[in-house]
Amino acid sequence: MSPQLVPNIDGHTRLLGIFATPIGHSLSPAMHNLACAHLNLNYAYLAFEVGKKQLPNAIQAMHTLHMRGANLSLPNKEAVIPLLDKLTPAAKLAGAVNTIINDDDQLIGDTTDGRGVMDDLAAHGHHVQGQTITIIGAGGAATPIAIQAALDGAIHIHIFNRLNGSHWNKAQQLADLIQQQTSANAEAHALEDKNDLRQCLADSAILIDATSMGMGNLQEISPVTDPTMLRPDLVVYDTVYQPRETKLLRISRQAGVQHSYNGLGMLLYQGAACFKEWTGHEMPVPLVRKVVFNGGE
Repeated sequence: MSPQLVPNIDGHTRLLGIFATPIGHSLSPAMHNLACAHLNLNYAYLAFEVGKKQLPNAIQAMHTLHMRGANLSLPNKEAVIPLLDKLTPAAKLAGAVNTIINDDDQLIGDTTDGRGVMDDLAAHGHHVQGQTITIIGAGGAATPIAIQAALDGAIHIHIFNRLNGSHWNKAQQLADLIQQQTSANAEAHALEDKNDLRQCLADSAILIDATSMGMGNLQEISPVTDPTMLRPDLVVYDTVYQPRETKLLRISRQAGVQHSYNGLGMLLYQGAACFKEWTGHEMPVPLVRKVVFNGGE
């Protein structure tokens, strides 16, 4: 680890961390320790290999060690909920937690994943308030994104998922939840119906792909395969960040889309939201982007 990533540690240092498995690939320690060191804040952030079996002990350790906060990733985002004292409205609606704040020994669960996408879009000048948007997927990434979009004032949300996929019921439940609990309208659509997808995209200001299509062994798969479905003024956002340019983003470029983004910004801004909740300070986003993400978009 380079020196600028190492925070000052003494007898007053508060501990932050992340509970997940696998955890070795996480960029969160580099992000948060760099930010703390740069702002001279007395925190240290560590990664802990924790699965569902170890999670109750890890949560108890937050009390015992007076940890200020923690992030959660797979497989703990839903399993942690019964172990917490309170949930924010967004976490309650999403049914998932990626952030814990230890507030005077009361553990509060929040989700900043959706905020990460909304803040990244806003940083590029795009806002969901008053807009119709299309979201592909209904799983762990799509749910908090759709919820946050609704809370931030989107007026209509089209949620597409494979009709024969494992998350089709979740897509319907998510649309119903948004309808009932927010001021937004929401509908579940079958991803197989390409004419329906074309029409919804024509009505939308923003398309967000919140699936794993485009990464790993799915690198050559995209929810949109016909460039004529995309128009130049449509904002296209892919939550995948490895590879930096997914097949959807390549197709967007071919279609002449003027504003398209990968998921690096989501990772950065969800971390910035956690950082503000724990420390009360704004994360130095340009510095973190430059050092941790090599300046990448």
